[in-house]
Amino acid sequence: MDKKITLLLLCCYLCHSCAEKDKDEDDGCIWKTKVVNVSAYNSVHWQTDQEPSVAAWGDTLLPGMKAIAVSRDLLDLGLEQGSHVKIQGLDGFYTVMDKMHSRWRNKIDIYMGTDIAKARKWGRKKLKIKYRVKRETNIDNE
Repeated sequence: MDKKITLLLLCCYLCHSCAEKDKDEDDGCIWKTKVVNVSAYNSVHWQTDQEPSVAAWGDTLLPGMKAIAVSRDLLDLGLEQGSHVKIQGLDGFYTVMDKMHSRWRNKIDIYMGTDIAKARKWGRKKLKIKYRVKRETNIDNE
């Protein structure tokens, strides 16, 4: 249990740190925006697998975490494990902690613990997200 609490506190700290960097600091990162399909998922075996609280990279998901799963095509855009994402209409930042089956494209799933009714009520939406990626450097100019 102490490991789960430590992980939760670490995620909260990272989200807070990212929020602070939303200011005009030049930390080598830039914000990008993209419109994606957004749905929700839960830690139940019939939506995931036999270990519903363990994400694809091995992270443990706990109810209350602001975590998301991303379609694999979004990984190529810089939305990798640990990336922070702002979702239109929702408060705070969400952390990429899971990835979806390869059949999905341009999609994120918001983690909603074991609250299946809340996930169903959320439904499906098309929303804008903001996410931070490392600024690309132009090798020709070096």
